[in-house]
Amino acid sequence: MKRFTQIHMLVSYPPSNLNRDDLGRPKTARMGGKERLRISSQSLKRAWRTSDIFYESLAGNIGIRTKEMGELAMQSFTSGVPFSALIEGKEAASQFTPVSEKKAQEWSENIAKVFGKPQSGDKSLKIEQLAHISPEEIRAIEELIQSCAANGTGPTEDELELLRSENSAVDIAMFGRMLASKPKYNCEAAVQVAHAITVHDCVVEDDYFTAVDDLNRGDESSGAGHVGQAEFGAGVFYQYICINNELLKENLGGDAALASRALKALVEAAAKVPPSGKQNSFASRAYASYILAETGNQQPRSLSAAFLNPVNRGDFLVSSIQSLKDSREKMDAVYGSCCDGFVEMNACTGEGSLDDVLSFVADHND
Repeated sequence: MKRFTQIHMLVSYPPSNLNRDDLGRPKTARMGGKERLRISSQSLKRAWRTSDIFYESLAGNIGIRTKEMGELAMQSFTSGVPFSALIEGKEAASQFTPVSEKKAQEWSENIAKVFGKPQSGDKSLKIEQLAHISPEEIRAIEELIQSCAANGTGPTEDELELLRSENSAVDIAMFGRMLASKPKYNCEAAVQVAHAITVHDCVVEDDYFTAVDDLNRGDESSGAGHVGQAEFGAGVFYQYICINNELLKENLGGDAALASRALKALVEAAAKVPPSGKQNSFASRAYASYILAETGNQQPRSLSAAFLNPVNRGDFLVSSIQSLKDSREKMDAVYGSCCDGFVEMNACTGEGSLDDVLSFVADHND
């Protein structure tokens, strides 16, 4: 097994607003003295781990991040519906005798407290911070709820030991978990994701738009029924991911097969799934046009320096691929080879394939 896998991607998005700031504008960053469009790593990771690709490839090995496990426990106690069905949003029949609301409230609060500090007042079933819980922990909560309901007694301190150090949740293994009050159960992220930035400078533009009232026949006014404004940008983004293969396998309890499946799902999702921001308005879905995957035991390095000078000539995509290759070759020239093996996929020339890349990352994780 090689210790690190590095993924470099170039993705061209048409006019879009995939990731907004507090003012609703596309996020930006200054790099090389120029403003660039930016997509945050948080936005990218959420899009990938909630994608169909993840759920189809890794069913049963995905956690859930929420503040609301206390509320769901309350629903389960009072309805008899399994906790796991409520987590998945599935309709299910009652499978055990419900308990009174008074008992359910007290027992659900005790369960919620395991994962974080409860909110005050009427929101005591919610915790203040998001907690990422694994499939094993979901099953432990479900068993506890059914046991309490069957016995008619609340959970003991021993029974409230619901957190697990080892789990099979690939999203926790990849992106980590932090529980401030229970650091023993923290998980160090095995996957680092950079904020994606455009390889060229950019301008955030304004779209002034109107909506017509279909029943306005112009008897009194021919004006628009609604006037609005939306901001957007377009560009070729450089995206970088660094995976610690050893840590990923360790986080998954040494399950090499699951780690390989997780890697393939991650790379495929990164290549195909954009954030969902403003998709209904812009339909800015895009696949990666270029992927470079590298493996090795050398210390990882981003190739973002290739774009300190903004690409501003010819076909931006073709030019950015060449800049990335040039930067990689020059870095190898001065440092020696920065990886032990690599594979490319280039949708501009039709060379390579995503299957080649997925096989490469999975083979070098074994």
